[in-house]
Amino acid sequence: MHLAYPAVLSALLFCTGLYGVLARRNAILVLMSVELMLNAVNLNLVAFDVWLGKTARDTLHSGQALTLFTIAIAAAEIGIGLAIVLAVHRNRGTADIDRLRDTAEPGDDDDPDDDSDHSDGSASARSEPAEKAEATA
Repeated sequence: MHLAYPAVLSALLFCTGLYGVLARRNAILVLMSVELMLNAVNLNLVAFDVWLGKTARDTLHSGQALTLFTIAIAAAEIGIGLAIVLAVHRNRGTADIDRLRDTAEPGDDDDPDDDSDHSDGSASARSEPAEKAEATA
């Protein structure tokens, strides 16, 4: 088998995963796309290991060993990622990535018109976002 076949398949898998990461809004679909990209890398590692193994008789199969490490790291990554997504979904009710921007601290805005020392009693307007953040935590 030629090296071009797995390399082209790997490139297609990687491009599909990259499109999924850039175009999707659901966090679970983004995690699935990252897994596609990691599988494309694994396919390349094994394909090049087999291709280089044909030239040398005593090989260590380092590509296959690296693939095993990549699979182990991907399993840990997907476990932690799914735990975070489920915790956010439980608190927010959605797994939409665009809505996660609402979790920022209320004072993080870079608004030049915003004066932090209000003497007209508008401090109560500032305490409402803080109470909302405490209620969701």
